[in-house]
Amino acid sequence: MRAKAIAIAALITTFSFFSFTYLGDEPEVGLNIGNVAPELKMQSPEGEELALSSYRGKLVLVDFWASWCRPCRYENPNVVNAYNEFKDAEFENANGFVVFNVSLDKQKEPWVTAIQQDGLVWDSHVSDFGGWRSKAAQTYQINSIPNNYLLDGDGVIIAKSLRGEALKSTLAKLQKQ
Repeated sequence: MRAKAIAIAALITTFSFFSFTYLGDEPEVGLNIGNVAPELKMQSPEGEELALSSYRGKLVLVDFWASWCRPCRYENPNVVNAYNEFKDAEFENANGFVVFNVSLDKQKEPWVTAIQQDGLVWDSHVSDFGGWRSKAAQTYQINSIPNNYLLDGDGVIIAKSLRGEALKSTLAKLQKQ
């Protein structure tokens, strides 16, 4: 009986050790810095499904905007400049920088027109045409735009709400020297 109790205690201890060790190594999914960003799968203007997770290995700016949002349109040149400067840069755990543009538009035409007018040259534009009720906006608790999350190469949130020069200066600090 004693040997059986010792064996059970040893098994529980071993299982607990490995369970806590494993849980401690993996960041949880969430919206806080240090969390793995929630997955997004949405349609591109061409109807192709794009998944946020397919950009792992790169630094990703998940950028929420809309064609009708004047502050978003004023912010777009800053995002374009940062993209052009850092798209091929090497970072601590990422190679390259991409923008995953999530539109809160309700119609395709104004969205596609704004992409062209603002020179948003990257190919990772998505929308479900749900506006504020977009699944992405709900998942990321977006209640104002422009808004964004910066993810490292592992999909972990490392910064939020980077606008203007703050985006470029953050990318510069993360760039390998």
